[in-house]
Parts: sequence; C-alpha cells; structure tokens
Amino acid sequence: MKILKDIRSKYPNEFVLFGIFVFLFVVMSILSPDKFLSITNLQTMLFQMPEFGLMALAMMIAVLTGGMNLSIITGSTLATIIAGFFMRTEFVQNNPALGTLLAVLMTIFIACMTGVLNGAIVAYIGVAPMLVTLGTKTLFEGLGLQFTKGSSVSGFPELFNKIGSGTLFGIPYTLIILIIFTVLSYFLFERSRWGMEVYMIGCNETATRFSGVNTKATLLKVYIYSGLMYGIAGILIASRYCSAKTDYGSSYLMQALTAVVLGGTSIAGGSGTVAGTILAVMIIQTVSTGFNIYGINRNIVNIITGVILIVVLAIRYLTQVVIDRKKIRERVSQSRKTA
Repeated sequence: MKILKDIRSKYPNEFVLFGIFVFLFVVMSILSPDKFLSITNLQTMLFQMPEFGLMALAMMIAVLTGGMNLSIITGSTLATIIAGFFMRTEFVQNNPALGTLLAVLMTIFIACMTGVLNGAIVAYIGVAPMLVTLGTKTLFEGLGLQFTKGSSVSGFPELFNKIGSGTLFGIPYTLIILIIFTVLSYFLFERSRWGMEVYMIGCNETATRFSGVNTKATLLKVYIYSGLMYGIAGILIASRYCSAKTDYGSSYLMQALTAVVLGGTSIAGGSGTVAGTILAVMIIQTVSTGFNIYGINRNIVNIITGVILIVVLAIRYLTQVVIDRKKIRERVSQSRKTA
C-alpha cells in the first residue's frame, strides 16, 4: 500500500489515467467478452497501438516546446512512399534482406529530413510552428500524391511486411518497437540535460535563451526527433498494409493531439510526461476498438475524440486560471501584510 501511495503522490495524473484505462477495459470486456477479449481482437489492438503511440510521441515532443507538428502523417507517408518505390526495384527483389534494411534506413532518413525542414524554419527563421507544419503538411501531401498519382505503392519484400505483422514469442514486433522508443523517449526527455532544455523552452523560450541554452539547436533536434518517431510509425503502417499511400494513418493526427493533451501535456508547453501520453493512447485505443466491435459509426468516434479534446483543453485552461488567480490573491495578501 505504501508503494501505491508513493506512486499516486508522485504521478497523480498517470495514476488517474491508468485507473481510467483499467475501468474502460473492464467495461468493454463485460459488455462483449466474446468479441473484445478474443485473441484476434487483442492482437489487432497490439498491432495498431504502436503506430498510434509513436505518432503521439512525435506530436508530444513538439507540444512540449509550446509548438505543434501537424505534418506527422504526411511526413511519414512521404518517407514510406519514396522507400516503397525503392523496394520495388530489381535490386531489392534480388536482395530482400539488404533491401529491407536500406528501405528502413531510407524511410527514417527522409522522415528526419522533413523534421530538419520543420525545425530549421521554426528555430532559425522564427515562424510559428503551427503555420510551418501546416504548410509542410500540405507540401508533403502534394509530393506524395504527385509521386503516386493518388494510388498506393506495393510489391514490398516479404521480410519488410513481417515487421508490421510478425511476432517474437507471441509478442508483436511493433509492440517491442514501441516499448523501446517509449523508454528511449523517457530517458531523453525526462532524465537528460537536453530534455530539461526542452521543458525550459516550453516554459519560457526567452528566459531559456538568456540563461545560455542554444534554443535554436534544441528546437531543431526536437523536430528531428519528432521526424524519427513518425518515420518509424510510417514503417509499421506501410508494413502492416503491405503498401504505402498518402492517406494511410490520416486519422492519427487528431487522435495523437488528443492523446497528448489527455495525457497531461500542456498545450502551452513546459509540462507533460511520456507515460501520460502512452496511457492516453491506451485509453483511446481501447475506446476506439470497443466502438468498432459494437458497430458504432466511425463518425461518432471522431465526434467523441473532438469532444474529449475540447473538454480537456477547457478544463486545463480553467484550472490554470483558478491557480493564477489564487497566486495573485496570495501575493496581494502578502504585500498588504508587509505594508
């Protein structure tokens, strides 16, 4: 019990989110145990959640700095489309192992380069992140459509397709990949000097710059790391679908932002945890899967996602207003006493 109390006091938001996840999972299981708890459904959740989780991490990293990355989906699909054309070449067909490795590295490299473009404009030119990534979102989507003419790119090596569908001792490769990058993100952002600088920028970029931190380089690295996350997510999506297309994973954009906000990351930047984001991903994935099982229209799912986002943002804003007013009253009261 003491350990439970310590966890609750140290991570109150994560504790609540975990409780919500357990509650929703139990409810869904009771309502339809034959379908929700079936091996097929649980495997589907485990294969889909890593893609969503990595996209959410890609979004969270940008939001921590007080920014946003609206190009996570199109940057991801552009990278997989270009790598997809490479995987259709005769070289890769004759050398599937080497070709798959090169295709994975190519996808990651291109995704990181899209991150470089976003980060350079945000950090060194000073354009608002939302406007920059909205522009690059359209740019990447246009390039993807130009390359594919609106169709999908397929014909990948079987080894590449196994990334999104294979298992190790019954555990999906995709889940293992998510765990690895969740742990990596935790240590990078919550246990490193660079992570501290990221949080400082989100709190006050000007004060951070005057304290001696190279804020431009830090922001550039943030968007490169975001590119890494959505590049790997793109690999998982393309591998699961055995093809690449511009609109694959399009629903993840708003879901990722919702997971980030629901997970406790301040939309103004400066606060948030990796664990909170992943727990929010688990909650949204559970609700979405349950609705699909019960035949609820996809539009209803989108409506609920939007409502969650609005409500959480409103609650966070009102809570902050109350806290600020309380601080002002305390300062006024203290100044009167000293006077």
